[in-house]
Amino acid sequence: MRYSSIFFALAASLLASAAPARFYGKRAASDVLVFKFADVLEQLESSFYSQAIAKFQDSDFTSAGFTSSQLPVEQFKSIQSDEATHSQVLQAALKSFGETPITGCQFDFSSALTDVPTMAATARVVENLGVAAYLGGAVLLTDPVLLTAAGSILTVEARHQTILNVLSSTGTAIPSAFDMALTPSEVLAVASPFVTGGCDIPIPANTPLSLTNTGTVAPGTLLTFKASSINGTVPDSSLFCQMLIGGASMSIPLPLSQCVVPDGINGPVAVFVTSDGNPLVNNVRDRAQNKIVAGPTLAFIDTQPQMLGQLARVGASGTSGAQSTTTQTISPAAASSIVASAGGASSTAAATPSVNGASASGGPNLVTGPSADGKITVNGWKNI
Repeated sequence: MRYSSIFFALAASLLASAAPARFYGKRAASDVLVFKFADVLEQLESSFYSQAIAKFQDSDFTSAGFTSSQLPVEQFKSIQSDEATHSQVLQAALKSFGETPITGCQFDFSSALTDVPTMAATARVVENLGVAAYLGGAVLLTDPVLLTAAGSILTVEARHQTILNVLSSTGTAIPSAFDMALTPSEVLAVASPFVTGGCDIPIPANTPLSLTNTGTVAPGTLLTFKASSINGTVPDSSLFCQMLIGGASMSIPLPLSQCVVPDGINGPVAVFVTSDGNPLVNNVRDRAQNKIVAGPTLAFIDTQPQMLGQLARVGASGTSGAQSTTTQTISPAAASSIVASAGGASSTAAATPSVNGASASGGPNLVTGPSADGKITVNGWKNI
C-alpha cells in the first residue's frame, strides 16, 4: 500500500511520544483537544474528496476546462488518501493517550458539489483552512514532540494547498511568503456549515459568514455579506469588515458599507465582521475575539495567474484580449503548398523542384515562416 510506510513511521513517532504519559500523568488537556480537533478536520477533508470523486465523471472535469480528467482526479485521490491517513494516525495517537476520538461526524457537501468549478474552488478553501488550523493550533500544544508531529502534517497540507492553487488556473501556486493562522473557533466558522450532526466538538464556533457577491471577487469589488449575527441588532453603520492576509501584522479595517477589496492583494484572504474599526492582530493568541461579530470567511483574490495553472486547465478563467496561438499538424504536401504560396510562387512553381528551398511536390521543406494569411507558422521538414 502506497502510504503504509509513511503511516507506520508517523504512527510510531506519535505512539512513542505517548510513553511519558505513563510516567508523568495524562496528556495536557490542550494537547488532547488539538489532536481531536485536527482529527475532525482530517475527517472533513477526506469526506469532501471522497464525495467529490464519487460524484463527478471524466466529462465533468474536461467540461470544466481541465486538459485531461486524469490530471485533477489523480491529485484529488492522492490528497484524499493523505487526509484519511492523517485521521488514522491522529486517532491512533489519541487512543494511546487513553482518549476517545470523535468519530460520529456527518458531513454534507452538496452545496459545494453542484459542479466541478464549485468543487475545485471549495477544495482550495478546505486546504487553506487546514493549513490555517494547524498553524493556529500550534500555540495550544505544550508537548514539543506532538508539535513536531502536527508540523509534519501541516507541511503536507501546504503542498495540497499549492496543488489546488495550480488546478484553479487563476491562482498563484504560492501566492505569499507567509500563511495565516486561525483559532479553532475561527476555523469552525468556515467548516461548521458542512457538519450536519454527530460531531460533539467541545469548541464554540464563531458565527459563520458568507459572501453574497456573485462572480469574480477582485480589487475594486465591494464585498457584501450574510450572517445570522448581522440582523439589525447592531446597526450596520457600526460594523466593520476586516481583511487578514498572510504576512501582514494587522488586518485591513473598513466600514462594512465600504468593504472594497484594495489593490495589492493576491491569494487567500480571511474576512471578518467586527464591532469596531480597530485592526485585528495577525496572531491567534492576541486577536480580539470579543470584537468579532461573524467570520471569518475565506476569499481568493487571484490577481497573478501563472502559466503552470493555464497548462493544467485551459479556458477556466474565461477569454481575454491576449492573442492565442495553436499548433496544427498538416501533411508534407500541404506544408509545401503553404510555403510556396508564402514565397509568391508562380504558376510554374508546381514544376519547379523548390521555391526558396520548399518543394511543392511533397519533398523536403527547408524554409520556415508564416503562411500568407499569417495563421500558420511552418517549421519545415526533411527526410532523415
